Amino acid sequence: MKQKQNKAKGSLRLLLPYIAPCKWAFLLAVLMILVQSVCLAIMPSVEGGITTQLASDLMAITKGEAGAQIHYGIVLHIILTLAVVFILKTISGIISIVSVTDATQNSMRSLRNALQKKLHTLPVAYFDAHPYGDVLSRITNDVDTISNALQQTLLNIIAGVLSLVLALVMMFRINVYMALIGSLIIPLALVITAFVVRHSQKQFRLQQDAVGELNGRVTELYTGYNEILLYNKQKDAVENFKEVNARLQHHAFRAQFLSSTMSPLISLVTYLVIGTVAALGCSYALAGALTIGSLQAFIRYIWQLNDPLSQVSQMSGQIQSAFAALGRVTDFLNQQDEIPEQNPPTELGTVRGEVSFQHVNFGYGEGEIIHDLSFDVKPGQMVAIVGPTGAGKTTLINLLLRFYDVNGGQILIDGKDIRSLRRDDLRRAFGMVLQDTWLFSGTISENLRYGRLNARKDEVVAAAKSANVHHFIRTLPDGYDMQVNEEGSNISQGEKQLLTIARALLRDPEILILDEATSSVDTRLEKRLQDAMHNIMKGRTSFVIAHRLSTIRSADLILVLKDGDIVEQGTHDSLMEQGGFYSQLYNAQFTRSAG
Repeated sequence: MKQKQNKAKGSLRLLLPYIAPCKWAFLLAVLMILVQSVCLAIMPSVEGGITTQLASDLMAITKGEAGAQIHYGIVLHIILTLAVVFILKTISGIISIVSVTDATQNSMRSLRNALQKKLHTLPVAYFDAHPYGDVLSRITNDVDTISNALQQTLLNIIAGVLSLVLALVMMFRINVYMALIGSLIIPLALVITAFVVRHSQKQFRLQQDAVGELNGRVTELYTGYNEILLYNKQKDAVENFKEVNARLQHHAFRAQFLSSTMSPLISLVTYLVIGTVAALGCSYALAGALTIGSLQAFIRYIWQLNDPLSQVSQMSGQIQSAFAALGRVTDFLNQQDEIPEQNPPTELGTVRGEVSFQHVNFGYGEGEIIHDLSFDVKPGQMVAIVGPTGAGKTTLINLLLRFYDVNGGQILIDGKDIRSLRRDDLRRAFGMVLQDTWLFSGTISENLRYGRLNARKDEVVAAAKSANVHHFIRTLPDGYDMQVNEEGSNISQGEKQLLTIARALLRDPEILILDEATSSVDTRLEKRLQDAMHNIMKGRTSFVIAHRLSTIRSADLILVLKDGDIVEQGTHDSLMEQGGFYSQLYNAQFTRSAG
């Protein structure tokens, strides 16, 4: 229990830096809530004054006292006073809502900016271990939950505390014994609240986790929509979704049910106290120790005790959801960043393109998949990396770009350990084309300039021509100004691959990486693409990962990987002469192609 409280306090402390810049708006809101609460505390006494005055006048008339009458002037004065108090209460309420809304939204903007900044500092390993939908849920749903709690519950909690204090003060002014009985509502309500919260908090935490899981599952199903249709897995996809949805429904029901029992239990206590106080108050009134207006005001003050307690109980679900969401956001912000840069970093300078792996060991978890791997690449060489699935081909590229850091050994570029370089400087030397294409919502030209924003129009066109995609772009309705939609579905997969190649060429990197870059291009375009790639790779160090072994016959060096080890290396002709593992892979592929 203590550990949970410490975690909650830590989460709140993490939120303070985002709220602090808006402290004056929050303070204005609190000041206006104070004015509103004072007005609320005055109103029952003023209303009781009307009742007391009318009751006194009617009693005098009934007794036949000389000059007895209804003093309408006094009653009107009290009503006008009540109207002024009510108007002041309304105006202060409006100002407090505007202030806290502005402060909350500015705070949440800062929090979202911090989350976005955190995304850029997290290691790739974090995204490998967490579904994209869950990460997205922390940035969107969880932040919205915190925002709603701040905006909707903060004012009510502050107003509730002030109302409780002022109502108690006014009750003790009227009658001490009745006030002691009436104040029993508070400890009883706290006991009920503590009991319900203790049993429901776990369910709210499970509910938020289930929301994140559901978002992750929806993202997964949506991105694999075509494959689901292709394999007729619609029923399985629906059942899969229903399973996660049912889990969310189960935890949400238990969380909301447990929290919703708080309000009726507190109301039950309030009615029992009101009944007791009313009986005692009537006896005081009959004895002349209490006016009717004061009894009326006292009953109103009891409701002013009940209202904030009931409101807090009704908001307990939202409050607990906010704490669960805040915990998830805190966990995200507290994730360990990428290994810090060496300070001061080594200057990379002009890149020649010499690459050396020296006794490199690496594993994603406890086990290693790269074992004592060493090889050297001379500037301007084209290096092909081949091997079966899981051999470690893509892992080598991840290590070269410092998406992951080696567990042992070192990787050198121009004789400099890449761990001593700034990641930005290192990655600026590379151009990369992945098997999975990525285009963002924007024009064709904007997508091509992604790696080099200041590129001229003629340079963009030249890169497109080199990638054999210029003619295709000219056939589009708006040419280079055509808008790519959010999913990139208005461009075919092969054409998207050509565009990403043109984007890499426009950057004019010193080292080029092609990870299955031709896998989505048909045979006719592949031949044209290979010619262009050979021209662009002249004088530039290039790494090519390919399953189509026929496309790498001209490579200066072929590294054959198997189970994380280089089992063979050499040119295509030398490896074929050896008749080893590479020869088997090549002949098997050629046989399948011929068949």
